Amino acid sequence: CDGVSPFQAFCVGLASRVGTGNIAGVAIALTVGGPGAIFWMWVVAAIGMATALIEATLGQIFKVRADDGSFRGGPAYYIQRGLGSRAGGVVFAILLIFTFGIAFNMVQANAISDVVNGAYAIDVRWITAGLVILAAPVLFGGVRRVAQVAEIVLPLMAVVYALLALVIVALNISYLPEVL
Repeated sequence: CDGVSPFQAFCVGLASRVGTGNIAGVAIALTVGGPGAIFWMWVVAAIGMATALIEATLGQIFKVRADDGSFRGGPAYYIQRGLGSRAGGVVFAILLIFTFGIAFNMVQANAISDVVNGAYAIDVRWITAGLVILAAPVLFGGVRRVAQVAEIVLPLMAVVYALLALVIVALNISYLPEVL
């Protein structure tokens, strides 16, 4: 197969939505807002799931077939084709490249560095160097390598995340009434 499989595309898409920001964000919300913050995270998650469903649906409706038989689509395409705004699609694509190519990576790296530095007092420069060494072979391998790694790492990460969440809930079951 020359392209990315549907499961790999799913893994890459899911990995772009769930990251260290989700984990750090939950911890910060619980620290600042207490157990009641979980209710509001549920409300925001429901809205987020609804918008993700609409984004995915629009992506399918407005995708186009390329000359090689593959499909191309996404927000830039449905902004251009659905709203009739080529300029809006171009602006969105440029902002997306900056956001995912630079900004989100810095936020994720900062969250990881801060947590590791706080827990183990390892200098942030060493943590950053380690992240670069781990990520560079994947990123420089192109979209297919990213998809191959995501296909392996994402299911493993999801299982570990779910198990840890269940353990944390079990250890703090007495707080359940406050959460609700």
